[in-house]
Amino acid sequence: MAQTSIQLGKNGVTENFLLSLNNQFKYHYQVRISVLKNAGENEVRDKDKVQELSDEILAKLNAEGINYSAKIIGFTIIINKWKKDRE
Repeated sequence: MAQTSIQLGKNGVTENFLLSLNNQFKYHYQVRISVLKNAGENEVRDKDKVQELSDEILAKLNAEGINYSAKIIGFTIIINKWKKDRE
């Protein structure tokens, strides 16, 4: 299977969430993250908050030395894992 999906809830981007995300990337090159209404600390879902969450996730994932990219469609973040460096 090429892609899978997980949900981002009220706890936000935690170490457990990142571990779960890394486990998904062991078998899939694309992960869809559904941002729930109560995601984050202020429990207000808007497009700017989804962009901030996407940037936070990418910063933590790219710190591991593997290249990832994200695309936002509505309240869903689609993250791709690249095998080679993107230039």
